[in-house]
Amino acid sequence: MGRRRAPELYRAPFPLYALQVDPSTGLLIAAGGGGAAKTGIKNGVHFLQLEQINGRLSASLLHSHDTETRATMNLALAGNILAAGQDAHCQLLRFQTHQQKGKTKVEKAGSKEQGPRQRKGAAPVEKKPGAETHQEGIELSVENLKAVQTDFSPDPFQKVVCFNHDNTLLATGGTDGYVRIWKVPSLEKVLEFRAHEGEIEDLALGPDGKLVTVGWDLKASVWQKDQLVTQLHWQENGPTFSNTPYRYQACRFGHVPDQPTRLRLFTVQIPHKRLRQPPPCYLTAWDGSTFLPLRTKSCGHEVISCLSVSESGTFLGLGTVTGSVAIYIAFSLQRLYYMREAHGIVVTDVAFLPEKGRGPELLGFHETALFSVAVDSRCQLHLLPSRRSVPVWLLLLLCVGLIVMTILLLQSVFPGFL
Repeated sequence: MGRRRAPELYRAPFPLYALQVDPSTGLLIAAGGGGAAKTGIKNGVHFLQLEQINGRLSASLLHSHDTETRATMNLALAGNILAAGQDAHCQLLRFQTHQQKGKTKVEKAGSKEQGPRQRKGAAPVEKKPGAETHQEGIELSVENLKAVQTDFSPDPFQKVVCFNHDNTLLATGGTDGYVRIWKVPSLEKVLEFRAHEGEIEDLALGPDGKLVTVGWDLKASVWQKDQLVTQLHWQENGPTFSNTPYRYQACRFGHVPDQPTRLRLFTVQIPHKRLRQPPPCYLTAWDGSTFLPLRTKSCGHEVISCLSVSESGTFLGLGTVTGSVAIYIAFSLQRLYYMREAHGIVVTDVAFLPEKGRGPELLGFHETALFSVAVDSRCQLHLLPSRRSVPVWLLLLLCVGLIVMTILLLQSVFPGFL
């Protein structure tokens, strides 16, 4: 029997490196490319429309934006503005959707719902028996806004970009170890400081203005503007390895469910060097105000490549360098879903379907949905079925029934019991 595979939602004509989901429109945005090398592999940003068809989530290509000679390696989304990391630059893109009347689309009965579906032409199609027809009419346009160089090392490369809570600023980090803060959409630089000796691997901006950065110097730092607030020490209440140096691979802020004013910080720690018998990687949850470690758990021996937190802060999504994908519950760091070697090659980004906007409509009866992309050009879908629970009223009814049955049984065995 073959290995279980995750549904393939879409396959691009180039390697995929970055992924975002727009909560308001339900658009799935996947980006990548072959870079400047003359290999014939294009570079682009693909906008995919997500739909529920016959109870299954499907994606179709709505718009392809050509990025010429630059592959997009990282993305951040703020409303309808994308910040795309392309080589040593950050390019701002604005996309807009609008309805166009008179367009129709035909889906043949019994057709394959999963996988890529190219959109049909604009001409009206005669409705045939056994076909499902509905109004199409969605168009998308993309315009390039401003671009700015964000990394200045000898081999410059922007590794990460993210927006602040109100989308007025964005932060970038790269191979030169500097954090740079830019106004949106003018990309006027407002702050620049050296955060790490060596490459910045990831960064996260909190709503209170605090910035967390992790780098190849094995450090994780919390900043208020350019002032160091504290360093993170994940092994204070966790495992210790005297001969195995670990570094922080990723960091993300997440909400605390049912406590909207509180935050958690989540980090991933991986061995700094590849070993023949690799030690485990670890997940750590931190208090978002004191930055003290709350819980650390092993997440297996596969090296983690990317981390995502769901919109409500309930779930964590992980991708590995060997192509596996996992979903964890954020509260206990317990693994709920695991697909070994879903891609068979490094997972470059993962993103959850938002829980607001069109998210509930697209999610159906599942508890959450995670998308993953990899160098194999595939975008895959990972669905977590709703965890079944017994309602309280049913438990009370069962208890009352059990008591009544016990009394009746005693009455039949011992007449005159009551």
